[in-house]
Parts: sequence; C-alpha cells; structure tokens
Amino acid sequence: MPLLTKLKSGLEASARPHRGWRRFFAVSLTAMVLAGGFAVAQIKPDTTGLGIDAVEIKAVPVSAFDRVETTQTKFGKLEWRGGLVLSSDAASFGGWSGLALSQDGRNLIAVSDAGSWLEGEIAYKANAPVGLINTRSGPLKARDGSALKRTRDRDAEAVVVASGTLDKGSLLIAFEQNDRIGRFPIDGNGISSPSSYVDMPADSRAMRIDGFEAVTMLAGGPNKGAMVAFAERAKSGRSYNSGWLWPAGGGKPQPLALSSPGGYDVTDVTGLPDGRLLVLERRFRWTEGIKMRLCMVAAKAIKPGATLPCDELMSADMSQQIDNMEGLAVSKGAGGETVITMISDDNFNHFIQRTILLQFALIE
Repeated sequence: MPLLTKLKSGLEASARPHRGWRRFFAVSLTAMVLAGGFAVAQIKPDTTGLGIDAVEIKAVPVSAFDRVETTQTKFGKLEWRGGLVLSSDAASFGGWSGLALSQDGRNLIAVSDAGSWLEGEIAYKANAPVGLINTRSGPLKARDGSALKRTRDRDAEAVVVASGTLDKGSLLIAFEQNDRIGRFPIDGNGISSPSSYVDMPADSRAMRIDGFEAVTMLAGGPNKGAMVAFAERAKSGRSYNSGWLWPAGGGKPQPLALSSPGGYDVTDVTGLPDGRLLVLERRFRWTEGIKMRLCMVAAKAIKPGATLPCDELMSADMSQQIDNMEGLAVSKGAGGETVITMISDDNFNHFIQRTILLQFALIE
C-alpha cells in the first residue's frame, strides 16, 4: 500500500465521525505530496527516435470523484460519470496536455509536451469508462517529416479536430516555447507531418515561455468555423488571459481576452456545437496544492476585442480526484447529452503524480 494511502486510511479511521477533519487531512496530505511532485523538475523523454508502435496501458477505474463524500455524483453543473488512472511502462508515456475525442466519445487522441501522440479507444460499461484499448503512440514531426530535435519545438499543449474526423481529417496542434499552431493530417497511419502553420498574431511574440496553451474551433453560433486560442497565463498585473480569434473566412487574427479571476491559468478550451466555449483552468499554490475550474463562455459574447466572461460550471481541489488537469474534450452520450472529458499532465513525475482521465455529463 502506498505511503499516502496508509496515512489517509489511518487518518480517516481515527476521525471517522468528523467529516470536516477527514476532508481537511485528505486535502492537506494530498496537497503536500503533489506539491513535492511539482517541485521535482523531471527531464522529459527524448522522442526523436520514437516510432509508431502499440503501447500497453493499464487503466484502473476511479469509482468516486470525491475522496470523502464517495456517494456524491453532482458537482456544480456537472454529473460524475467515471474516471481512469492510466499508466504504462513505455518511456514516452505521460505529459498529456491536449485531448480530442470522436463525436461518440469512443476514439481518443492525446498530445504530449514531450512531442508524442497517443491514440486509442475508450471502453465503456454503461456510461462509465473502464479501460483504454487498441492504443499506440508515435512522434510529432517537423514539416519536412524529420524529428523535432529541440525540446522547445516538441512542447505540444493542445489538439482539436479542424476538419473531418479522427479516422481521416486534420488536426490543429498548438505548441508553446516555440509558439505556433500547425495543421496536421490524421488517418489510419496516425498523425502525419504538418501541412502548414497558422499565421501568428503580432502581439503573440510578447508571450513568455507560457505561450499557446489552448486552441479550438467554434462549431456554431455567430463565429461558426472560426478558430480561438489562448495563452496559458495572464501577464503580470492583469486579471485576464490574452487570446485571439481567427475569422472563419480568413483574415488576420483579432485580439480577445478571457476574464480569469482568482489567479487561474488556462490549460485548455473546447467548443460546443452551439458555439459556446468550455474553458479548463488550473491553479497551483504551495499551501493548497492543485485546483481546477471549468467554466463556460456564451457564444454571443465572443467578439473581437471583447473580454469574455466565463461562468463557472464546477471547481475542484485536492479533496477530489484531480491532478494537473490539462486536456479537455467534449462528445455526445447515448442519450444526446454533452459529455466532458479531461486528462492530466503528470509532468513525468510517475511516482508522485498521475495520468487521470475524468468524465462528466453537463447538466443543462
């Protein structure tokens, strides 16, 4: 039994009548362990020699989202569906920072900040994910088909389907450090070399190392077909994140801003069919560990030059089953409901952090 589990079990046994104390200790212990993980800078694996190969992934179901109130299923405006803790012996496994799903939520593609991709199928029992099957991984490549040799060139942070499907179509993949957004064909052979790169806004050159972190396509609403991207962190002294809107019919990217109170960073964004935006945010403090927040932007609010208000759908901290949540995607459930899927970036701290996949249904 891991040390954290032993400590948490002992604390819960000794304080079972006092749920407030149980939650306090659960949060404190988990936050301390995760803070230690963030403090240890891990070296990302070198993926320059990576080929396209099958990869075996172990998936352990997460039965309850809340660590203490294990029967709770509603969190804000979301309803818990299930989750998986994913692990693999493959050296390149981890660092998953961007996520895209097929419309039915069965097929998955994820990109890593070490410059690799992962694809597979989510297996379900009823509405809950129970495993990841038919998985393989490969490297992201340069436009000429060669390997991305520099670490700063491999830092992929977001992925979205731009056209077609995950079976045959094209993806937009956003990178930070060497900030760029590329168009990557995808088919039965995985992700190919980029066919082109998106024209960058001039003011994006002022971004720090925390650059493009989120990108999506607007599937409906007044800006249908437009592309939206956001920087990870607000500039010093500002309570909003810089963003840009690329018009559907072409033209230069127009500035946007996303209101981000509370010191949260943007980690991903995805569009709903009606043109609304879902935004995934993260906050880390030494005293509280990691927090996440999911909010929504109305379609009519998305206008060039606007500061977008983002209405909170749910928030979570270390008393829930979260980690460094970075990837976000939406799909449709069997009843037509919107299913929200998130994945975490374990920073390649495999012994302290986790790759966790979470699913919720949006309560409309």
